[in-house]
Amino acid sequence: MPCCRLRALCQYETNKLVRIQSVRLGSLKWSLNGAILLFICIMMLWNRKYQEFDLVVSSVTTKVKGVAQAPLPGVGNVVWDEVDYSGPWKGKNTFFVVTNVIVTNNQKQGKCAQVPLKGRFCRTDKECEKGAWDQQKHGIQTGSCVKFDLLKKTCEVSAWCPIETRTTPPRPALLAAAENFTVLIKNNIRFPAFNYIRRNILPEMNDAYLRNCHRGNDSLCPIFRLGDIVREAGEKFSEMAVEGGVIGILIKWDCNLDRLMQRCLPRYSFKRLDEKESNKTLYPGLNFRFAKYNTVNGVEERTLYKAFGIRFDVMVFGQAGKFSFIQLIIYIGSTLSYYALTTMLIDWLIGTSCYSAEVGQNYSERKVESIQDQEKCILCVSYIDENNLRLVKRSQKKSLQVIKPMSVQPRKEDPGHLRAILCLLQPSDDTNDDVQPSLDKKTDPNAKPRLPAWCMCDFCTPSSLPEEELCCRRTEGTCITSSPLFGQLVLRRSLLEAVLLYQDPLSPSVKKLQTAALRHCAYREYISWRFGVPPNDTHPAIPSCCVWRIRREYPSPDGQYSGFRPVKMTSMQACENGEL
Repeated sequence: MPCCRLRALCQYETNKLVRIQSVRLGSLKWSLNGAILLFICIMMLWNRKYQEFDLVVSSVTTKVKGVAQAPLPGVGNVVWDEVDYSGPWKGKNTFFVVTNVIVTNNQKQGKCAQVPLKGRFCRTDKECEKGAWDQQKHGIQTGSCVKFDLLKKTCEVSAWCPIETRTTPPRPALLAAAENFTVLIKNNIRFPAFNYIRRNILPEMNDAYLRNCHRGNDSLCPIFRLGDIVREAGEKFSEMAVEGGVIGILIKWDCNLDRLMQRCLPRYSFKRLDEKESNKTLYPGLNFRFAKYNTVNGVEERTLYKAFGIRFDVMVFGQAGKFSFIQLIIYIGSTLSYYALTTMLIDWLIGTSCYSAEVGQNYSERKVESIQDQEKCILCVSYIDENNLRLVKRSQKKSLQVIKPMSVQPRKEDPGHLRAILCLLQPSDDTNDDVQPSLDKKTDPNAKPRLPAWCMCDFCTPSSLPEEELCCRRTEGTCITSSPLFGQLVLRRSLLEAVLLYQDPLSPSVKKLQTAALRHCAYREYISWRFGVPPNDTHPAIPSCCVWRIRREYPSPDGQYSGFRPVKMTSMQACENGEL
């Protein structure tokens, strides 16, 4: 056993190919292969599949410049610079610009009436719980119900008084002039796998360049006007400045580090990141509160600012690629499967009516070898009153005569068998070997008075096996055993002896041949006569009337027969290849 296993390792297996000599198919094959090769090359160069890639690692710093003057209610005209509108609210890779404010002046610690929320008023002190607080209120309730105005009362709270009363920001925005502010974005990147460092302020950019560059005429300029950023994001600055929002500044690095095609430049794009429609959002825009404190006559006071503004998030992403022989080999290997599309298309074309049906059938038979599951025995049935072959599944319950066919296929003649039989059927002086089938049922000693219900020719014999319950006819009529050709092609002893001698030229004298060999040869001759070349992997079934007629001519000495044994018919291709 170990030796056999070692021999099995020293074997090589390959797929079976079928070569078709055709100018049309050959031209189509090379045209498709050329188109696939062109597509592969274009995709390889376009997506740089021959390169090894590494993702970017970056850091970002920003610097906002601009001054604006805004009239604040109760305060007057106030000049805002970068400390006022963006000072302490900077985050990582982000910066904030105030565009609108609500101001509440001179707030002091004390007790005052709560601003009514959603029509919530009070009538008595019992409706105001002492010490209560919730997220909608500005202070802690004292337990008293006091006047808010001439007609309404609300619960009194301990808070910074007076409480902020305005809820909607002013229109237009107080700091709409922030549209003309500028921001300098400094972005340093690194690709660790290639130890490559770069920044968006290129080496050729000097101070004079940075003072005069403008994004309108230079896409690489790192200085951006805020109004231009919002406009390129598809928004209008004057509208967005009222309630605020979030804008994304996207910096993409797509670098080619090969020497002949080296290129590594940033590409900027802008997009709004928050929901802009107030009627679809519960808390639209972006705002927060801060205060400025001072002391007046020993009492601490503050000015409360509710600031609305735009937050700019700088997001950097990208990759760098460099030639890699390994990646090139992997890409070539992965794209070789595309050439299977040519085979699939041509196989489909041959199998359709667009091409020759005869060529398609021949190609299918030569290329595909069908193998049936042993548990699913497919029987082939031929009737004398039909010119087709029926393929049916073997059943242990139903008679073979009544089983519905899986498919019906045309009968294929076997010209080699026909020529051989015609040569063997030459006139002979010995007429004793010619057998004429008996048509009289009364002379048959094995005939039974009662015929089976599935018999259509009145010459069949009952059987206990469903696969043997088959007649030579589909409808009622004359039995095939009554045909003179049945005696000449199936029962004639001289013909059967010649066939057996042809198969084994060195066999003993034909006179010594056993009756069983002649009987089995007669079965095979009937199959070749009535089935021609049966479909691959099918088992021809001989009708009961024919089986018993052959047995009566060449009986078994003990009267015992093996019965129906499915025999798989070999393919025409095997015969042509000399495998039999």
